[in-house]
Amino acid sequence: MATAPWQAVTVLTDQVRRALYDYVRSQDHPVTRDEAAEAQGISRNLAAFHLDKLVDAGLLHARYEAPADQPRGRGRTPKVYEAAPGSIALTIPERRYELIGEILAEAVAENPTDARSAALRVAAQRGAEIGRQVGRGRPVAAVLADLGFEPAGEQELIRLRNCPFHALAARQTELVCGLNEAFIAGLLSGLGRADLRARLAPAPDACCVQVRPA
Repeated sequence: MATAPWQAVTVLTDQVRRALYDYVRSQDHPVTRDEAAEAQGISRNLAAFHLDKLVDAGLLHARYEAPADQPRGRGRTPKVYEAAPGSIALTIPERRYELIGEILAEAVAENPTDARSAALRVAAQRGAEIGRQVGRGRPVAAVLADLGFEPAGEQELIRLRNCPFHALAARQTELVCGLNEAFIAGLLSGLGRADLRARLAPAPDACCVQVRPA
């Protein structure tokens, strides 16, 4: 299961753990426990404890790998660590600029002469993909909450108190709100909720889309 951003950030509040993480990231090769311990001036056991905590949080990857100069079959194969790919972003309230960036980039690549229409199609497709991945039967409000929309209300009317694309929506309101509507409509389709519809309903300090009965 993927670690939530706030959980990963919490893991890094320990100074020793953060120093070990920064050290592993700065190296151009997998790091052993002995190497990490020596670099930070701590015991091997303490280094191992913190390195494995970083692995549990998804910040590092670990495997067993023998040094190139170690003869095969000689001694124990050491555990080595390297930084996990990707990045972690924590924003309150939640923002998802990477998602809308992917939608816009794919739209421009698909149809540079009419990127707006392409973006609406891609947004709907991406929403439907996420809905199918989540699986039918999961409450709509729970899925929207996972995506950062902060839903409120019951099945008759779900208001979305947060826009994950807020900064872009403030600059390009018509475009981003249209993408939001298309994305949530696709999400509902992927979830198999033909009884619900996404509708534009702009409101101050909230998402421009509401989910209403069809």
